[in-house]
Amino acid sequence: MTSEGDVERGAGTARAARALAELASVAGPGDRPRRALELALVFAGASFAGLYAPGEDPGLLCLAESAGVPRTLYGLRDAYPVSGGSPVADAHRGGRPVWLGPEELAGHPAARRVPPDGFWLAALPLPGNGGCLLAVTERPAGFGTGGRAHLELIAGSVVRPAPPPAAPDDALPPDMFTLAVDTGRVEVGDDILDVFGLDPREFDGRIETLLRLTVPEDLPSLMSVVEADHMSLGERELEFRVLRPGGAPRWLRLRGRLRPAGEGRPARLVGTVADAATLRSDVTDVARVQRLAAALATAGTVREVGRAVVTALRGPLRADRIALAGLENDRLVVTVLDPPDPEAWPAVWRTEWRSEWPDAPLRATPTLAAALREGRAQVWPAGTGSLEPALADVGPGGLAVLPLPAGDRAVGVCLIGWDRPHDVGPDERALLTASAGLAGQALNRAHAFDAEHELVGMLQRQLLPRRLPKLPGAVAVARYLPSTAGLELGGDWYDVIPLPDHHVALVIGDVQGHSAGAATLMGQMRTALRAYAVEGHPPDVVVARANRLLAEMETDLFATCAYVDLDMEEGTAWCVRAGHPPPVLRHPDGRTEIAEAEGGPPLGVVAGADFPMSPLGLSPGTLLALTTDGLVESADTDLDQGMDRLARGLAAADPGHLDLVADALLEGARRSDDVALLLVRYDGMALRPLRESWTVWRVPEAVRHARRFTRRTLRAWDVADGGVDAVLLVVSELVTNALVHTDGPVRLDLTLVGGRLRVAVADSSPRTPARPTGVGWEATGGRGILLVEAVSAAWGTLPVSGGKQVWSELPVGR
Repeated sequence: MTSEGDVERGAGTARAARALAELASVAGPGDRPRRALELALVFAGASFAGLYAPGEDPGLLCLAESAGVPRTLYGLRDAYPVSGGSPVADAHRGGRPVWLGPEELAGHPAARRVPPDGFWLAALPLPGNGGCLLAVTERPAGFGTGGRAHLELIAGSVVRPAPPPAAPDDALPPDMFTLAVDTGRVEVGDDILDVFGLDPREFDGRIETLLRLTVPEDLPSLMSVVEADHMSLGERELEFRVLRPGGAPRWLRLRGRLRPAGEGRPARLVGTVADAATLRSDVTDVARVQRLAAALATAGTVREVGRAVVTALRGPLRADRIALAGLENDRLVVTVLDPPDPEAWPAVWRTEWRSEWPDAPLRATPTLAAALREGRAQVWPAGTGSLEPALADVGPGGLAVLPLPAGDRAVGVCLIGWDRPHDVGPDERALLTASAGLAGQALNRAHAFDAEHELVGMLQRQLLPRRLPKLPGAVAVARYLPSTAGLELGGDWYDVIPLPDHHVALVIGDVQGHSAGAATLMGQMRTALRAYAVEGHPPDVVVARANRLLAEMETDLFATCAYVDLDMEEGTAWCVRAGHPPPVLRHPDGRTEIAEAEGGPPLGVVAGADFPMSPLGLSPGTLLALTTDGLVESADTDLDQGMDRLARGLAAADPGHLDLVADALLEGARRSDDVALLLVRYDGMALRPLRESWTVWRVPEAVRHARRFTRRTLRAWDVADGGVDAVLLVVSELVTNALVHTDGPVRLDLTLVGGRLRVAVADSSPRTPARPTGVGWEATGGRGILLVEAVSAAWGTLPVSGGKQVWSELPVGR
């Protein structure tokens, strides 16, 4: 007796067989493997499907094609030894499928890591010992009987993809390009430059030059191809638009394959670009749904989901307008508009154009609200008079509304409009329904991704300085670029810490790894270094104490750091390095110098390590650069080469515009790691302060001696007599407090800058003087701080090497 489930599985297998047969007739040999893998996503419910085949090394099974989510989510490698114990190798050697569930995977000797929720893995051999099909699903029940049958059917029909055509070393075919993913340098054939409207003799070989000609709305999807990480191999296909001088945008089709890095050779994207109008359309609705499923499987953000839907639907439906919006608290938040020009959309939409995209309450369009409640695609043909203007003007010739479902609710909606009368037939309705289901699930995932991305960005911003302080005699700018690999937090940081006596501490550092733990540790290290610096310790002590603090923490992470204490008055500095790249100096005459600063080990490695100080000399106009290794070191560039490149970039820069210098140094930066950059131009202080100090001896007339020293100093500085009495009062009170309430040495410092005098008294007690809340008429003390506060423009205390410094600033005339 045949069950209903058997009938459904048989029908599904039959549909898969028909789809495979259709592939053989409409797809070229180079496209068939990828299309077959897309069928595994659709029919078997796989989230990832990959084809492993013998490569140049017969002892390895290399990833030749893939579809679905990035393989790194499941810890899958790009190559497995044929003789190893991996599921891929077992299926290839044994000639039979390998089916593994979460428990088997967790105990498998070749398992690298398993997500918390677990997943199911299948490895099936290909015919003729040609490799292995690897598929992964996150369905709770795994692939099931039907899924296994589909995978076996697909594995039996797929063949190893032929390698892409290789251009001769001295000639690139006119329709081909090759892009070095790390550097952005691209070699382009003449035919491609022609469709971009560029003269081959004037092309500078930079990918940015081509991206500038791309329609801005198509840039995200194009960037997802040209900035693909090195671990994602396989075919890529994309249609995008370029702007032509004096003409309408032109649709182009890009097809390419990412070749992995090899010995002395970076990872490259190699492929073709052609005018889409000249290519024969051989795409069926089934193929469109398959491609949309594959595109949505890798779409991370709401914008990427929207662009994938627009790319899949606008051409086949010949639509004039497509809008995709998400539902947020009964508000319709539009995320993608095609065309993007506000004038192409109804006037009522433009009144709600509050920022980049329209945002309106759902109650403003009751017809749309009713369609969303029903949860199915609806079409209003031309001439429908019941639509409100906000919808009718989207499609005068016809309007389709697609609710985007996720579970039992709608998470968004897609509006498709035509200017001329358009009859939506059964095939188009089927395409709309299938696309809506896929887009709804992807949009739900993208909302979670965007929320996590925003949380990561907010946390990263909170851990770094919001703004850099203004410095007397110097200008500082900083940049931070997060890694493009995933959502993980980085551990790079920078800081600029104003210190007493016109000193400033410049700090840059990098915590090992990319995780929430690394970011948290980065915040702790930044706070610790700032606290130790403000306490008044010399640079080597500051770094040594931070090192001891990290070593005593219960963590396996370490950090590198460079700390520079710069004296703004003298133009001298002391540098301390803890396993970090040294500073680079650009002198006023254009010479650059990589500072020969001694270094200690990274922080947290050796608790009792010493960190020697190295002197630096800065004349006015000198530019000092501190950076993390993400800018100067990569898999194919060692540290010395990267530092030399940074020095050359500084030599060619104009130090008068630090923001432009920072942007130029980061242009083309490899984004496999975080990058932090801190630039400081030392200009010298236009007005040098006057300083004098006095050691207060503990003798009966110590306060009178301090006043006499103060009066003599002010007379030598030509300070007008009008403000001297207030200064002497402050000196008397601060010196008296230090002598009465503390033990040990006391020092009086006077500093005059312009018309402002700073009186500072340092002692060995860390206790801050308390401001009394009230003083009775019979009290014999407690009025001193109140008097200081009354006559001072500002006053306060600073920790200084185990003690404190109480200071007061007063305006004086000269």
